[in-house]
Amino acid sequence: MVGRREPSPARPRARDAHRLTSRALGCRVTAPHEIRPGLWRWTAAHPEWEPTDDDGTPTLWPRDVACVLYENADCAVFIDPLAVADDGAFWSWADDRCRDREVVVLETIRFHRRSREAFLARYSAATLAPQSAVPPHWGVEPHSLPATGETVFWIPEHRALVPGDVLIGTGGGGLSLCPESWLEELSEQPTLAELRAAVGLLRDLDIELVLVSHGDPALSDGRAELARALDAP
Repeated sequence: MVGRREPSPARPRARDAHRLTSRALGCRVTAPHEIRPGLWRWTAAHPEWEPTDDDGTPTLWPRDVACVLYENADCAVFIDPLAVADDGAFWSWADDRCRDREVVVLETIRFHRRSREAFLARYSAATLAPQSAVPPHWGVEPHSLPATGETVFWIPEHRALVPGDVLIGTGGGGLSLCPESWLEELSEQPTLAELRAAVGLLRDLDIELVLVSHGDPALSDGRAELARALDAP
């Protein structure tokens, strides 16, 4: 089964290049790794990534993007899943996680469609309709961020925040707001100040982990790292 591919994120302009170093974007393709019991993260190569843009400039967003699975006694909740291409071992792992559980597939932002349709079809999975309440047994809380078109997901059991594009990893557990140029692809086209205000709504969460899609995750002191990202010039 082939899932619907997501549109490519906007390429950062030259003035943003200093914020996205090769180290920051050097996310390695990895098999699913259990960060905490029942909390998994893996990375896979984006099927539409190219090394250069149409005009020949280097592509500055990472080829490899991260995905999350949260499982509890009742549910297996996938967030922005991307199947590892032609990898039977990956689907065997996913099947084991989903066995005897309700399967849920969530999407942070429209650019992260990825393998959503494949997961929905394979597991007859549930998903979250716009403005719908999340059943408590899913164990996740959606936080819609005004003007960004993004919903980040909070997993209270693990004090884990799962964003889409609004936050990126900068290496060594650090975080940054996404480059300003990425905002141009959003229908609302928020300003950087509006992005900062929207992400600032998350400050009060008791965050330990921030499992970003682009770059390395923050695996400790997530609340402090979020504050640093928001306070950075």
